[in-house]
Amino acid sequence: MRIFLFLGLPAMLAACDMPSGDKQSGEAEQGNDGSQVQEQTIESDSGLVGKLDISQRGSPMVDTPFKDPNGNVVRLSDFTGKPVLVNIWATWCAPCVVEMPMLDELAAREKDRLQVLVVSQDIQGPEKVDPFFAEAGFDELEAYTDQENGLSFGFGSGLMPTTVLYDAQGKEVWRVIGAMDWDGARAAMLMEETLAEG
Repeated sequence: MRIFLFLGLPAMLAACDMPSGDKQSGEAEQGNDGSQVQEQTIESDSGLVGKLDISQRGSPMVDTPFKDPNGNVVRLSDFTGKPVLVNIWATWCAPCVVEMPMLDELAAREKDRLQVLVVSQDIQGPEKVDPFFAEAGFDELEAYTDQENGLSFGFGSGLMPTTVLYDAQGKEVWRVIGAMDWDGARAAMLMEETLAEG
């Protein structure tokens, strides 16, 4: 069952380039065969809409290189050891920008249990990202860049924001395609089992 979503408020709060369709929400359902549905829509009170996808659960981390704030080449595997939440975004993507302060607060709140990486897909790299970070004044987030869009291609969603939670061993737990209220109870619930294990 494939679920598409839209937002009755500004559609830009769902995801960049996200197809529109019927808005659906609710808890995970069972398919006609009794199997768990692999995708579900998450809508917050603030109007952010994303799609929770568990179809890649257990998959290893994407291995594509990207750059840390100092311009050094890193890979997601460099961050194993505790759970990591990887968000791909761009300065031109409105829902991505809306999420950033919430991701910064999440990073501060859970820094002992979770690493939050926000990796820009802006092809201009630091030229665009550094001024954005300077103006935003984030407390915890750092400006990682991926000018080749390797993570975007590796995740295969074709949409931003896309956020993937990996466990401490580097295995995917779930991903959210589109925007999410990272301060909300739903996000906390989705992460808690993995963070408790980590």
